[in-house]
Amino acid sequence: MQYLKIFVGLWLVLSFVAVSASEKSVYFIAPIDGAKLTSPITVKFGLKGLGVAPAGVDRPNTGHHHLLINLTELPDMTSSLPATDNIKHFGGGQTETTLDLPKGTHTLQLLLGDYAHVPHKVPMMSEKITITIE
Repeated sequence: MQYLKIFVGLWLVLSFVAVSASEKSVYFIAPIDGAKLTSPITVKFGLKGLGVAPAGVDRPNTGHHHLLINLTELPDMTSSLPATDNIKHFGGGQTETTLDLPKGTHTLQLLLGDYAHVPHKVPMMSEKITITIE
């Protein structure tokens, strides 16, 4: 009987962890994939199952957004993300921005970073979307 209680308890804990991990996501609220827009555009960030905290604030289960623009390869996921024209930092905890992009096709992807701008051990990132600026 004791083994059954241990088994059921362990099963409940593992089930909770599995559900919790699958309920975490980073996503775009706007724009949507395939959108045809005119610049400037508003980009809104979504986050589920984690909290937003500014850079420098070390709290469990939080992070802040980084917007990857037209990147063909992901940056080093084991160190602090550089701030470049293609990697925009939102270390103040912002959840939206306005971008002035030139005409053409562009890709956008969100990547959550911790208090030091380092992606989480299991990276939290959105799907890459493609937009066209007309």
